[in-house]
Amino acid sequence: MKKAWWKILTVIILYYVIFQGLLGTVPRQPILNETIRNLYFHVAMWPTMITLLLVSMVFAIRYLRSSNTVDDDKSAAFAKAGILFGILGCLSGSLWANYTWGDFWPNDPKLNGAAVGMLIYFAYLLLRSSFEDEQRRARISAVYNIFAFFVFIPLIYVLPRLTDSLHPGNGGNATFSSLDIDNNLRMVFYPACIGWILLGTWITSIRYRLNVIKRVQEERVAELSVNHHGAARAVND
Repeated sequence: MKKAWWKILTVIILYYVIFQGLLGTVPRQPILNETIRNLYFHVAMWPTMITLLLVSMVFAIRYLRSSNTVDDDKSAAFAKAGILFGILGCLSGSLWANYTWGDFWPNDPKLNGAAVGMLIYFAYLLLRSSFEDEQRRARISAVYNIFAFFVFIPLIYVLPRLTDSLHPGNGGNATFSSLDIDNNLRMVFYPACIGWILLGTWITSIRYRLNVIKRVQEERVAELSVNHHGAARAVND
């Protein structure tokens, strides 16, 4: 029970966020109207994704220093969870864009930057699946993971601020303020960020344990195969 407290907290927070997102009171602003509810989902997905990818990069650095397989497994698990929330962020943002901007994917630098960034991380998944040798896969993946993170951050946070963008806080467009957000929204938005991060960590822990179980099973199968071949040789001799 002591180890499960944060999972219980995750369920409570997300129940609160989903309830408020569907039924809670929100400000009626021009253009945004009821779509401001997506603040708790779409916008909260991005700090969740960045947090998970950051932790993944930290474990990648740890692996390069220690060559510990556990660090590589955790790095991969956090990266995959981060990519999942990135996909959810793009999908929820696309729906929001269609309602507020009239297009599922307008020519916006932040949207395009997010798409390029996600393609970079999709390449990370392909890279991991292209090597059979575990140590080589882990080393190359770790280096690529670090590279991907430091490219991804400028794509979605720096470059959009240097040009015109429809997104708040970019290209001279005012960020969330009294024009479109109030304290009632903040009371849900901040817990939403915490809740989604906790959920991402939960998903990561499950994926990591499944990878450990898979590795143990593969090692046992390999051990049984070696023992079987050894017994067969002994009988033949």
